[in-house]
Amino acid sequence: MTVNERNGSSANGVNLEFRNATYGYEAIDVVKDISFTVEQGDFVALLGPNGSGKTTLVRLALGLVNPTRGEVLLFGAQAHRFRDWHQVGYVPQTVEGIHTQFPATVEEIVSHGLYKGFDPTRFWKLGIPESVRISMEAVGVANLRKRRISALSTGQQQRVLIARSLVRDPKILLLDEPEAGVDAAGQEQLYSILRRLNTEDGITILMVSHDIGAVMREAKTVACINRTLVFHGPAHHITQRELSDLYGLPMDVLVHDLMHEHR
Repeated sequence: MTVNERNGSSANGVNLEFRNATYGYEAIDVVKDISFTVEQGDFVALLGPNGSGKTTLVRLALGLVNPTRGEVLLFGAQAHRFRDWHQVGYVPQTVEGIHTQFPATVEEIVSHGLYKGFDPTRFWKLGIPESVRISMEAVGVANLRKRRISALSTGQQQRVLIARSLVRDPKILLLDEPEAGVDAAGQEQLYSILRRLNTEDGITILMVSHDIGAVMREAKTVACINRTLVFHGPAHHITQRELSDLYGLPMDVLVHDLMHEHR
């Protein structure tokens, strides 16, 4: 059984919507009047310079902060009041805290994705849940399941975090710069996994990235953010001038194999 077979088909529609979303503190807007939608099955990349508000948009989408003005909707519900979190997967930039310092194994980290609170019967359950096994196989870490997370490369750790996000059959996957610190080979593995999850399993993807070349090659849609929405549309429609305006310096983007066979 694949992740797609577990996930089943999702109804077409909007997974995530920003409606004139503004967030700030001390009279300073971090993001201002952001409006765009993320449709079911899309692969959206958030581009922008450091401090432009990309991570803030992810935090708004996850309901971790509330907009000071406007709305952020997850499957039609206000994100800060959303309750069906099994529909949403989140992959942070790095493995942090107890995950690297506590001797947890890959299998244990992925199993954390199923956590719903204390289960007094867990002691009597033998083996790992089927969803954990399937998720590890989907991202190619099943052979590492008994390895400590701290002993893995950054790229392997990122694949473990993706597996953890998949165990509850999400419809949308949010990733905050998952390629940061990952070498070239690891990045290709990462994008191959995301490509498959999007095109074959139908999982919607919203990814923060600094890798303009990869975004132009992999994403279907790009949202360029610099406090406000600078551009939103198909990745191949963004121009060199728009990227230069976004980053405030001349941009000369060379993208190899722009039209992958998988597109």
